[in-house]
Amino acid sequence: MRADRFGGPALSLFRMVIGLLFLTHGLASLFGVFGGNRGSGEPVPLGQWPGWWAALIQALCGALVLVGLFTRPAALLASGSMAYAYFVVHQPEALLPLRNHGELSVLFCWSFLLIAVLGPGNWALDALRRPRSVAEVTLASDERRSVPA
Repeated sequence: MRADRFGGPALSLFRMVIGLLFLTHGLASLFGVFGGNRGSGEPVPLGQWPGWWAALIQALCGALVLVGLFTRPAALLASGSMAYAYFVVHQPEALLPLRNHGELSVLFCWSFLLIAVLGPGNWALDALRRPRSVAEVTLASDERRSVPA
């Protein structure tokens, strides 16, 4: 058994969990569901800068990352939005994330950057859209033939 056998599925599960968390965060702010904006139960006012636009990015990018469609660009946009959130909203309050309550922004930022760099994993709609190279098809058929029945 090869150690990298679980890499693709593990990355896919990581991507799905991060995408779902980001999606629910965006939906909470947009529609006041799941406790709403910062637990207030109220949605962010339509068009308000930057809160409503950030929530829209969270919902759309979270959904795309969750299903693995346009994963790299969506993850890159999500990562950038969280970097913006950290440096504009949290960092002016204090230097360290623990002190300025920016841990979630930092974790999302780096998680999405990792997804943007590594890709969506095996279980993604992007994998269905991507044409396979001759080398990949040959490797896959060779692996099937080498498995004992």
